[in-house]
Amino acid sequence: MRDTDAGSAAGCAVKDFRDEVVLATKFGYDMTADPLGIAVDSRPETIRQVADNSLRYLGTDHIDVFYQHRVDPEVPIEEVAGTVKELIEAGKVKYSGLSEAGPQTIRRAHAVQPVSVLQTEYSLFERDVEQLFPVLDELGIGFVAYSPLGRGFITGTAKPAGQYDRTDVRNFDPRWQPGNFEKNLDAVERLKDLAATKGCTVSQLALAWLLARGEHIVPIPGTRSPERIEENAGAADVSLSEADLAVIQDILPTGGFGSRYVEQVMPTWD
Repeated sequence: MRDTDAGSAAGCAVKDFRDEVVLATKFGYDMTADPLGIAVDSRPETIRQVADNSLRYLGTDHIDVFYQHRVDPEVPIEEVAGTVKELIEAGKVKYSGLSEAGPQTIRRAHAVQPVSVLQTEYSLFERDVEQLFPVLDELGIGFVAYSPLGRGFITGTAKPAGQYDRTDVRNFDPRWQPGNFEKNLDAVERLKDLAATKGCTVSQLALAWLLARGEHIVPIPGTRSPERIEENAGAADVSLSEADLAVIQDILPTGGFGSRYVEQVMPTWD
């Protein structure tokens, strides 16, 4: 599906209750790039063009959260933040967001236009972002956790690398490689045992763990299945005790086995 088609579909889906949902979109990333590559473009003219296109595709008069998809080393973050500020002042955008940004970048952007939310990968399998939480707490910035189910590994449907479509990044993800894969699979099985005692699925357990990290943390699990949407929403009803959290910590004390990305695309935070 093209971005234009996806935007139109999203706009149609929520048009009857637009004011009851938060519409978020991103700028600054070339979605046609190689899946293992990172093609960024946060020039002011590009940001403005993406904003206008998104408004048109979504059929709305404003974007609730406008994220920079990835930090652009060629464009000062102050310039990026200033452009988003202009869009906010024009009423096209309500809140500014960053994705995969480090502490210094967050502070510099926040000084120009308050950053409302940071979006970065966070799950039982991925904990590196926790080092940024003190900065977010200090500045009053919310956090949106993407890939909260470990890129699908925590759903219990993971297959070894090489068994996915050739464009699927999981074929190259270190956590799917021999050695790490088996260890992560065992961890998920142990999580399933705990989930069974709670009367929930392992996916709900993983999402409940994120919700227990703080009210300012919002996980965004992705799915194409209405059944999975219902399952994920049920995580809000799962209550984890201190004993439950201790068991989870014992199973995955620092995250999953294997690094987050292959070395050549490992992001750097500044």
